[in-house]
Amino acid sequence: MNEHMSEIFDTLEYTEEGNKDIGKDICVYALSTCGFCRRAIQFLRDSDCKFKFIYVDKVPYETKQEIKEKLTGKFEKRVVFPYCVIDDKEVLVGFVEEDWKQTLGL
Repeated sequence: MNEHMSEIFDTLEYTEEGNKDIGKDICVYALSTCGFCRRAIQFLRDSDCKFKFIYVDKVPYETKQEIKEKLTGKFEKRVVFPYCVIDDKEVLVGFVEEDWKQTLGL
């Protein structure tokens, strides 16, 4: 991650949940009003794996735009919520439970 990109992400207030370390760093960018986002977060909660998330619609508009721009630039995938970044290398876009299970090994 380039220096400027890490700066914006280091300033965000994430919510951390889960107890089980599955050997992956999981970060979900979600919208508080999105049903797919709620299902994705509940799926992670039910698995009890460690993850962090942030509701992007709860941050200032400029910050939201910068987050979307930086994520799109890094992963070359348009930001559609939920947007799950794994180990800062891989991304899951949207929520399809089978894809998440397979990719995360749950």
